[in-house]
Amino acid sequence: MGAVFNLLLLSLCLFSLLTFSSCVSLPRIEDYGPLSADGTPKIIGPEGQLSPEKGKALIDRLKEQIEPTEILQRHILLVESISGRPLITGNKVTLLIDGPATYDAMFKAIQSAKDHINFETFTIEDDEVGRRFSDLLLQKQAEGVQVNLIYDSAGCLNTPAAFFQRLRDGGIQAIEFNPIDPSKAREKWLLTQRDHRKILVVDGTVAFTGGINISSVYSKNLSGRFHYGDDQRIFRVQHFWRDTDVQIEGPAVAEFQKLFLETWAREKGPEFFNRNYFPSLKQEGDDLMRVIGSTPGRMNRITYVMYVSAFTYAENFIHLTSPYFVPDEQMAKTLTDAAERGVDVKIILPGASDSGLAFYAGRSFYTSLLRSGVKLYERRKDATLHAKTAVIDRIWSTVGSTNMDLWSLLRNDEVNAVILSRDFATKMEAMFDEDLRESDQIHLEEWKRRPLMNHVKEWLTRLLAHWL
Repeated sequence: MGAVFNLLLLSLCLFSLLTFSSCVSLPRIEDYGPLSADGTPKIIGPEGQLSPEKGKALIDRLKEQIEPTEILQRHILLVESISGRPLITGNKVTLLIDGPATYDAMFKAIQSAKDHINFETFTIEDDEVGRRFSDLLLQKQAEGVQVNLIYDSAGCLNTPAAFFQRLRDGGIQAIEFNPIDPSKAREKWLLTQRDHRKILVVDGTVAFTGGINISSVYSKNLSGRFHYGDDQRIFRVQHFWRDTDVQIEGPAVAEFQKLFLETWAREKGPEFFNRNYFPSLKQEGDDLMRVIGSTPGRMNRITYVMYVSAFTYAENFIHLTSPYFVPDEQMAKTLTDAAERGVDVKIILPGASDSGLAFYAGRSFYTSLLRSGVKLYERRKDATLHAKTAVIDRIWSTVGSTNMDLWSLLRNDEVNAVILSRDFATKMEAMFDEDLRESDQIHLEEWKRRPLMNHVKEWLTRLLAHWL
């Protein structure tokens, strides 16, 4: 790290210290009080809310498939109490393990659209993948399918305005979330609030979510093969990003639709007419899930409490992947506490990152985590890890857009799918094991011998943790 960058970092640290007094804080898990081991969560199916007896029977069947865990009792009741979001049964959730698998499934769904396409993303780039999406969306709009797009102003900062104008000229309704230019602000201008969600809903019957943006950097799959066009074009991408999505069919699709429409209304998008945004949804599978959407303010607590509670009640294992790992002290402590009580805690983190500040701030937690028995791994530098996934106790999984850093937890609009399914968790474990094979374990004794300058970088960036 050069002298100029060090000076800049120090300046940022001082600025951060001066502004911490006005920072928004995250809740303490004990604020919600002890929860009874009794009680039945609210569960919605294709025909409406299940009776308490049927809901209990469904949860009991899940408990029979795994070792005992409070994940299926206290945790799910706590998350319901703070989120107001029910568990939803009757879904088919498909794990899309990488960019090519996700894009293939998205293209297929978009091509089959008959009524509408609602698309919300942080970044859509003017590259080969972005142009393929834009061409297909314009084609569907020309066929009479209404296409509505929300894109984040900061996430698309490098995408030419002409790219979006072409979409608008073709009839697509496209709105820029929280414009960086204050003269374009629709309400109170908040530069730090970003729409980091990735949601695609087609005809109200199929939804996609996860961490994948629209960019050629996701064009490499887990086997190392490249997709989408001329290799000469693809290989000029500096880093390939390793990420994951899910495809959802069934009653839970309506929850993603609600999140999209709420954001559209908040951003004062054009009024919708003559489209069937909430069709009748039948049972597509047996997956039980909850859709967690967060936005700055009171609702930003949901995803944070979801994670902290899941770590607190885990009894067998916690396996995480996170590209930006800068937790607060409480979240870090729930992980070290879990390891100390015998839970197998493994975390895969990036070996290289597009954010040097977050990279070193995350590394500042390594020593305490390793001393507590947490096993840390770094994904090799052939790909930049961008997946935000967790699987716990062979039953609880989440895939979404939320990073384990305070910027994501406090300031972004985010979305996560939480799936309670032994079969889905098994697939998540297989994917996690594949990533482990592409990662190097960090050992405490070796870690202690890292260069002194790395210690300095970690200390300085830790001061900035609230803003990373």
